[in-house]
Amino acid sequence: MNEPWDLYVMAAMYIVAGILHFVKPKAYIRIMPKYLPNHRELVYASGLAEIGLGIGLCIPQLKNIAITGIILMLAVFLMVHFYMLRGEKEGAGIPKWIL
Repeated sequence: MNEPWDLYVMAAMYIVAGILHFVKPKAYIRIMPKYLPNHRELVYASGLAEIGLGIGLCIPQLKNIAITGIILMLAVFLMVHFYMLRGEKEGAGIPKWIL
């Protein structure tokens, strides 16, 4: 357990966020860009990715792979955030400064 505590906090945040994709999928589906197909499946896939990458952060042998995966995942998620900035409906009422 020589890893910094904040790594485990980050892992827990990704795991919880990933679980929420399955518990509250509608919250994620409504912010999906209209041009992407299969919204529900993409929400579930991204939830699985977040859970897997969060777990990977806790396994020393997988930590660097998980970090790379998180960077790539966040780069892909940027398209959702740019879409949400288009308007109030697309942003689901979330203030722009949060996005």
